[in-house]
Amino acid sequence: MKEIYIKQIARTLGVHAWQVENCAELFAEGCTIPFISRYRKERTGGLNDIDVAEIKHWTEVFAEMEKRKETILGTIAEQDKLTPELRDKIENCLSSTELEDLYLPYRPKRKTRASVAIAKGLEPLADLLWSGKSRQPEKDAEKYVRGEVASVEEALAGARDIIAERLSETAAVRENLRGIFRTRRICSKVTKAGKESPEGAKYRSYFNSSHPIAKIPSYNLLALLRAENEGFLKLDLDADPEKCGNKIYYDYCQAQGYPAPESGREIRLAVDDAYKRLLEPSITNEVLKEAKQKADVDSIRVFGENLRQLLLAAPVGGKRTLAIDPGFRTGCKVVCLDEHGNLLQHTVIFPHPPAARKIEAITTVAELVEQYRIEVIAIGSGTAGRETEDFVRRVGLPESVRIFSVSEDGASVYSASDVGREEFPVEDVTVRGAVSIGRRLMDPLAELVKIDPKSLGIGQYQHDVDQALLKEKLDNTVESCVNAVGVQLNTASPYLLQYVSGIGPALSRSIVDYRSAHGAFRNRRDLLKVPRLGEKAFQQCAGFLRIHGAANPLDDSAVHPEAYPLVERMARDLGVTLKELVGNAELCRKIKAQDYVGGEIGLPTVNDILQELAKPGRDPRAEVEEFAFADHIHEIDDLKVGEELPGIVTNLTSFGAFVDIGLHDNGLIHASQMGVRGMADPSKVLKLHQKVRVSVLSVDLERGRIGLRLVK
Repeated sequence: MKEIYIKQIARTLGVHAWQVENCAELFAEGCTIPFISRYRKERTGGLNDIDVAEIKHWTEVFAEMEKRKETILGTIAEQDKLTPELRDKIENCLSSTELEDLYLPYRPKRKTRASVAIAKGLEPLADLLWSGKSRQPEKDAEKYVRGEVASVEEALAGARDIIAERLSETAAVRENLRGIFRTRRICSKVTKAGKESPEGAKYRSYFNSSHPIAKIPSYNLLALLRAENEGFLKLDLDADPEKCGNKIYYDYCQAQGYPAPESGREIRLAVDDAYKRLLEPSITNEVLKEAKQKADVDSIRVFGENLRQLLLAAPVGGKRTLAIDPGFRTGCKVVCLDEHGNLLQHTVIFPHPPAARKIEAITTVAELVEQYRIEVIAIGSGTAGRETEDFVRRVGLPESVRIFSVSEDGASVYSASDVGREEFPVEDVTVRGAVSIGRRLMDPLAELVKIDPKSLGIGQYQHDVDQALLKEKLDNTVESCVNAVGVQLNTASPYLLQYVSGIGPALSRSIVDYRSAHGAFRNRRDLLKVPRLGEKAFQQCAGFLRIHGAANPLDDSAVHPEAYPLVERMARDLGVTLKELVGNAELCRKIKAQDYVGGEIGLPTVNDILQELAKPGRDPRAEVEEFAFADHIHEIDDLKVGEELPGIVTNLTSFGAFVDIGLHDNGLIHASQMGVRGMADPSKVLKLHQKVRVSVLSVDLERGRIGLRLVK
């Protein structure tokens, strides 16, 4: 990668150029983000996976820019217009906007007013006016009244069209106008459809409004753009045409010199035309696009943080589980799972109206709990979830059986997906949905990787943002979470394995097929027997895969196989076996990290190894906690302004946090009600699925909206 790109990435991310350069080299070697951040800390200076992912993103951006530059240089060279100065500007350009500005005058065009004028032979007249030396434009134009040019005015108009296009393609003019437009306000005007359509009513607060484009919150801008796309609003920037025209004319004078008054009048007419017809619409679109890109990044950041918290939610672990997908008319779907998540039994109960076979339902649940030695119960939090949880708590189950409310967002998507059909080909969608609810209590990460993150009910405006950038962020987040936790090689599904560093969908299938044909993997080196899994893939994935009960205890840890000789030397120096060392924190404290630094292994790696040896295979996720809603809250009518209630954070956005307080509709804690002065970033105050206490601020019965304030 070129030095100019390396330095720019370093400036953008606030890191050293050598860190960027080393990361770029590792990417070129085929290394993944998790592997680099975990096992190559000496080369990255200890950058975490988020930093490494950002560097990877920008290396790809600049790689694409370099390809674009090659295309542009080739096109201009073909026109025989590539000067050394222009080549230098293009090759050293770091902004895609600036790059396209430089290319604009040379880009092949469709038919324009300027191209028509040039075809009529009016470019020399335009050049004369552009030079500012013409003191008799009408007389100069007479020479061009011939053929397709019928009059002096037509000749001057054509010359002005050429000048207008020339001004609109001048990089300095465009950048100066962008600077002005970036300081203006985005104005919205309601359309006829917005006034008359019921769907437009949800944008009522944006009708005939204005916001500073530089300061507008991302969710407001995305809402405005969505409303415009749906035809309910018309958006514009309130730049002053006269001031902008004056600026363009002043820039022309600075570059060309002040023209004779007669030429100046023609130039000014061309300036006004260029602004109104060419520059104002183009620059408005560019600045709005630029603002949207920033809004996209902010929204995608929130989405990624929410997804990380959701995937790293506390697992209940390998417990025998009864899961319920609640419902009223169609009943509650009940499944029983063993400690590995395998389906043992399924049925339907009707504890609620209209059927209301409550006694039968009580008997069924009690018998299933006893028959399958159920340890935990997972109840979906959607329709009838609160009523079903109340029912189950009154069944009279053993005190050892714990009950949890589980988000069922995305369960229906899984149940109808190819993955769901593959896992349960003979069961219907209702059974698959209930299984998903139970499994996500046991291990949220292992289950949720099967579902498109956009179906999990988190984030904001996920369908409006840059989809490629969103996918990149979500893929990186899933990969980061899976590798941070580690994966049990002999029990993991192919859907989980595919997110392990260096594996992917094809190799994950090969691993599962090999496991099915040959039995459990006995050690990490057995992975090299899997078809198409070579040394490079092994290097990238081995440290993130665990083999419980392996002969070598390091195979059930995050210690990478390349560091096994080092750990064996540590054990020999202590006079103990490997098995005696692994998991013995007291022995690990006797090891002096500095004694084992050498070659490519530095202090960060040795410290990581010692930390892992003390607690091998430690799950970084928290312990799961039980939770109960307020007993007296069942309908929105039950709420009273001022009362405090327990709740669970279900979604975080830039403008606030949505909280489940046990009703069909979630309440909203606005960013201004986070318990701190002024507006707060919800993602820095709260976490997804966090248990909180809230105070009721307002209740809108008509719209079903609940305003909340964070208490603690």
